[in-house]
Amino acid sequence: MKFLKIKETCLYIRDLERAKRFYHETLELPLISYVEGKHVFFQAGSSVLLCFNPEDSKLKKSPPAHYGGGKQHFAFEVNKADYPAAKKWITTKGIQITDTVTWKSGVESFYFEDPEGNVLEIVPETGIWD
Repeated sequence: MKFLKIKETCLYIRDLERAKRFYHETLELPLISYVEGKHVFFQAGSSVLLCFNPEDSKLKKSPPAHYGGGKQHFAFEVNKADYPAAKKWITTKGIQITDTVTWKSGVESFYFEDPEGNVLEIVPETGIWD
């Protein structure tokens, strides 16, 4: 089997309304679905960011129960040419950049947190894993 990409990324978030405000209103991700107390889903390019209430999703029968906690991590990919503007855009949104890393390849990425404390990263489309 040859996988094409990871289609969905999942976070477990207790305050879904706050997540909706951050990801939809602040980061401007299109909202796909919101069910109070259960989940909020967003479009991120050709991928989907799923945010589940862990207390609700651990009771599921189908799809199978899943849940987690703690500081989770995922990365948004941007066009290499747009990376400097993305870094500036995040700071103009009032979001603090918590770390910037220059990888062995010489490519830079940066980190920030969502209101739940999850660690988000912005990476240019090429260079880190090439």
